[in-house]
Formats: sequence, C-alpha cells, structure tokens
Amino acid sequence: MSDYFDEKESMTSEMRLEYYNRKLSEMVRLGYDKSERIKMMFDERSLSPADVQTLDDLEKLPVISREQLIEIEAQDPPFGGFADKKADIERIFTSPGPVYEPHLGSDDPLWARAYYAAGFRKGDVVLNAFTYHMVAAGLTFHGGLNRVGASVVPSGSSGTQQQVQLIKDLGVNGYTGTPSFLMAIIKKAEEMGHDFKRDFNVKRASFGAEPLAPSLRKQFEETYGIDTYQMYGATEVGDIAYECSEKKAWHICEEVIVEIVDPETGKRLGPGELGEIVVTRLNPIFFLFRFGTGDLSSISVAECPCGRTSYMLNGIAGRMGDAVKVRGMFVAPSQLKRVSEHFADRRFQVIIGRSGHRDTLNVKIQSTEQEENLEGLKRLFDSVFKEICTVKIDTIDIVPAGTIGDDDPFMIDQRDWK
Repeated sequence: MSDYFDEKESMTSEMRLEYYNRKLSEMVRLGYDKSERIKMMFDERSLSPADVQTLDDLEKLPVISREQLIEIEAQDPPFGGFADKKADIERIFTSPGPVYEPHLGSDDPLWARAYYAAGFRKGDVVLNAFTYHMVAAGLTFHGGLNRVGASVVPSGSSGTQQQVQLIKDLGVNGYTGTPSFLMAIIKKAEEMGHDFKRDFNVKRASFGAEPLAPSLRKQFEETYGIDTYQMYGATEVGDIAYECSEKKAWHICEEVIVEIVDPETGKRLGPGELGEIVVTRLNPIFFLFRFGTGDLSSISVAECPCGRTSYMLNGIAGRMGDAVKVRGMFVAPSQLKRVSEHFADRRFQVIIGRSGHRDTLNVKIQSTEQEENLEGLKRLFDSVFKEICTVKIDTIDIVPAGTIGDDDPFMIDQRDWK
C-alpha cells in the first residue's frame, strides 16, 4: 500500500510548480468568465486572465480578509459574486458573520490527505465529534474519512455520556474533533468508572478547529496511548495543511496555493519569515483568490523524512487582528459590533480564557445607574450573543457603570497555549 494518499504528494518541485501554475491559470480563466466579482476585480486593475498565470502573478490581486468577505457577501448575497451562478452546488454551508460557502464538490479530496497521513484506513471506526449542521465541519470531515475507507460515527455535538456509550458499543478506534472535547469524553468515562486506556480501543485521533497544546498531546499519547495528529484549515477554503507521522511542520495540501505574506503590503515573504497565511483553493466553483486567514505562520522548505515533497507550515504562531477562535468557532469584531447594536445603552466586554483543557467565554456587562431586571438582561444578552456568534457564554457578570471604558476592546484573549 502506498504511503501517500495519491501521487501528487511526492511530486518533484518542478512538477509541483507546473501543476500549480496550470491549475491556477485554468481557475483564473474560469473565474473571469463565470464570476462577476472576479471580472470586476480584474477590470478595476486593468488585468486580463493572461496577466495572472503563475504563482508570482498572484501578488497582482488583493488579499481578501474574512471581514471583507462578510461585507462583500452582505452587499451581494449569497456568495458575493465569487461563485459560478450556473454551477451545480451540492450543499451550501454557513459560518459566523455570516459567510456562505458553496461545497466544493465530490471530486475534491477534502480532508482525506490529513486523515490518510494520520493513519486512518479501511476497517477503522471513527467518532466524528465535529458539528453536523449548517457549518461545514461535520459533513466535510465525514467525507474525508469516507475517502480513506473509514466507517464514521456521526456523533457531532452529542453529550459526553452518549459519546462514551458510542465508543463502547461500536468499538470505536479513532476520534476526530477538538482536543478539548476528547479530553472531556475521557474524563466523563472516568467519572463513569472506566479506565479509558484499558476499557476502550481509541488509538488514533486527528484534531482540528483549536490548537493542540503540547501538554495535552503528551497526556493523550503517554497516559491514554492515543496517537495524535493535527490538521489545519478554514471554512472558506477547506483543508490547508496537516501533520504526518513526523509531527513537526504541517504539509500543505495539493489542492491549495499557500502564500505567507506581509499583512501590510500583501507581498509574499520568503521561507522562515513570519506572516499571514493567505490561501487560494484550486476549484471550478468558488473563485476566492488570496483569502487571508488571519493566522500567522512561516514556510518550511526542509525535506520531510516521510517522503512528502510539499512545502510545510511551521504551525500557527498567532492571529492577526482581533478575531479569535473559541471552541472551534470564530468570534469576530464584526459580530460583537452587531451584538452591541442590540444593547446601545451599555458597554460589554468578552473575556476568552482557558479552564483545564476547555476554552471559556465570560462576559462583563456594564450596568446603568438604575438597573432592575438583571436576570432578564442576562437572558436577553445570552440569547442575542448565541444567535449572532453561535458560541455559548459560560458566565455573565454585571459590573458597575464606568468599569468598561469607551476605548476598551470588545474582546480580550487571556489564553496561554504553552
């Protein structure tokens, strides 16, 4: 059996450059013909499809941030003019903002490379604890597991006790989801009187949507005997990179062009230089060139002992701007601004923290001089916040007037991933 998902993972540098340039030029031609937004973008810059044919030519196009994409789609719903209106779209996903994303089609090996590199194969039974709903996570991860032959248990966001029961009854030997949720499942199993390593057969886990802290990885692998892997992506562009058995830098998927750019100029940086991860997914449906993830990293050109020849990302060094991921979901300034419009007479502040292996989200709301129905205020705020941001608040505290200054940020991230 091959060590790779397909032959693309072992292309020479010359073959990979030719492949990327050819696929990019095809996407540019299609985008100019089928996407109103791309034609306008090119025409405004006096560009023709012939002007963007290679990776180096991408710098002629702007980087589009998630905040900009939200604004563009709001002005021209549902896809901001980036999609082919006549394309057969299997599914439409949404993520907070909102951002609407057409599914990229069954021909795209979405997430399969990551799962294959993590060792998932035919005969594995994998618990998929990513959410199955309007967001892309559950179904796209499910598809990736199916492509490598695994059987999937679509447990989604079911409670930890039910997850324990599924693992026990179905002989689950693999997990995919967030690391904090796997630890919550393990702790629930222990509360129920089980020895997780002895009583269950979970031997492999592939994580996404939140960082895997080194201390947590050590606990999974040494205490519970679970071989752990990380995969990295964004809802707007799908899978981007993944760990192999070496567990060092992350291999870049062959379906995406990844640039590390200077956030101020949009110019590409060299290997080892820290900048924003900017992604173009090669596809014939959704022509989103140069999507700025907001994440910071650098490129490694070192050869990997696993034999894969792609360039690699040196993990995630942090985030640009103020948007953060909490329990696998982004909380963005644009969302908090929308929340504030419902509470125009008061200030509030969101505090992101970490308790054990779980993200916490606590809110401080500034009271007015004469406050009466505090519990009603908390319930209303909780409801509005959940509807707009889709993340559950842990606690809401009412603080005296003047506690939160007019210039204080909406959100403070106090987490330490060491």
